[in-house]
Amino acid sequence: MQGEKRIAALWLPFWPIERLYRDLGRRHPELLERPRALARAGAGGLRIMACDNRAKASGVEQGQPLPDARALCPSLEVHPADSKGDREALQRIARWCIRYTPWTAADPVGRDGEPDGIFLDITGCAHLFGGEDALLREVRSRFEGLALTIRCAIASTPGAAWAVVRYGPHAFSIIAPGGEADALRDLPVAALRLDKPTTSGLMRLGLKQAGDLYGKPRAPIAARFGADVSRRLDEALGFEREPISPDRPDVLYRASLSFPEELTQIAHIEEAVLRVADGLCKVLLREQQGARRLELLLFRVDGEVTQFQAGTGRPSHEAAHLARLFREKLAQAGDDFDAGCGIEAIALICVVVEPLSPMQGGFNENEAHLHDLERFLDRVSNRLGRERILRLEPRSSHVPEGAVADVPALNGITPAMRGWQMHTQEHRASMMGGTMLRPLRLLRMPEPVDVVAEVPEGPPRIFRWRRIAHRVVRTEGPERIAPEWWRGNKQQTRDYYRVEDSEGRRFWLFRDGLYFRDNEAPRWFMHGVFE
Repeated sequence: MQGEKRIAALWLPFWPIERLYRDLGRRHPELLERPRALARAGAGGLRIMACDNRAKASGVEQGQPLPDARALCPSLEVHPADSKGDREALQRIARWCIRYTPWTAADPVGRDGEPDGIFLDITGCAHLFGGEDALLREVRSRFEGLALTIRCAIASTPGAAWAVVRYGPHAFSIIAPGGEADALRDLPVAALRLDKPTTSGLMRLGLKQAGDLYGKPRAPIAARFGADVSRRLDEALGFEREPISPDRPDVLYRASLSFPEELTQIAHIEEAVLRVADGLCKVLLREQQGARRLELLLFRVDGEVTQFQAGTGRPSHEAAHLARLFREKLAQAGDDFDAGCGIEAIALICVVVEPLSPMQGGFNENEAHLHDLERFLDRVSNRLGRERILRLEPRSSHVPEGAVADVPALNGITPAMRGWQMHTQEHRASMMGGTMLRPLRLLRMPEPVDVVAEVPEGPPRIFRWRRIAHRVVRTEGPERIAPEWWRGNKQQTRDYYRVEDSEGRRFWLFRDGLYFRDNEAPRWFMHGVFE
């Protein structure tokens, strides 16, 4: 059963109006006793966008002009519709449903063009809640606690689940694998997620139920209504695949924890994070994987989800370290952290993982210090921001300012970072071959200097930098660096000199251009200082 593809479709038939009155009714309880509706501008003026059962009993219908609705129900309580707010709130509810399965997504089709449902891919997840029946009871209880009306159906295809949950006779249904054709047979053709013109056209031809399309020649139907009719029917019956694409990255490893009583204190939440991190790290160690980027989801009782993100510079499977990163995130939130009425579940998700590399411990103190430094960088980067703590990464370039680049410290050991060893070896080889040593400290931008040289292309003898004159007593060079023409650089040929002044200070200067080749009077620049 766990290997069978199973999809749960949730439908919130009164979602827009219940979302509004869930908060409004707390402040004005008397409004809950009146017929309620939402209206928005449409053809010919304001029209009813959603209404509750009391309004429907009085004859109010969706799409009806507001004056006609008020004539049928004078006590109708009307508020403006907020379609954008409804979509955003539905996305939050879909994230809240991650507690049941990592694969959740708001229904992109909805009904009458307005999203009002959620898809859950519960393949391999239902047994964690005691089976599909127990899962349905859990979902029903949770949404009733949120004061939201819900219908739910489980089937082997999204199309069948969508059809049964909206047009089926029962609010909660489970379609056995392979029973999709029988379940859809007596449902109207609108249950196949077809647009209104196509639905009306099929009904005029006498094809009023989905079962009426079974076995019918497809060519005439496709010629008149397009390929959507056959495609939607095949998707519902399982002959054509229909993947669910959540608006989230793939979940590689995940651990969750539910609580019999809600957590409201930060200390209790931190302890729960440590416990769930310990369970996740045991799985990572068994798989020889390390976490690089993680998300912590805190599921509140009121249906909201609080999310925190953290990253590491190297793959990690240390529960205490990962928990500390999120403990600092909670502390950083401070008074802005809102647990609502309490946290009823948490989930820790690995968004990015990398294989663990073997490390030798106990023989080299430098390795231990490096490990401590990396953990410190993780904490500081997550506290101050990923883009604020940088490290240098080598680049394949002989031009000094292009030989390294600033990258976030949490980028970890990239292939370019592994080039440091080759970079160092080449540097040492150049020293043995007589090439000049380069300074460790470079100026952010080369600064112009005034130079007096013995001959036009000779080394400097006197130079002025930052209004101070320096008399050169020793020089070494030049080191010539040609422009990287293959990169499209427009720089000129440079001749670098290492010089020492009369007070023992050493500098790195270069002449930009060659006499009688690049320009008539090349300029000199200061590029670095030796410590």
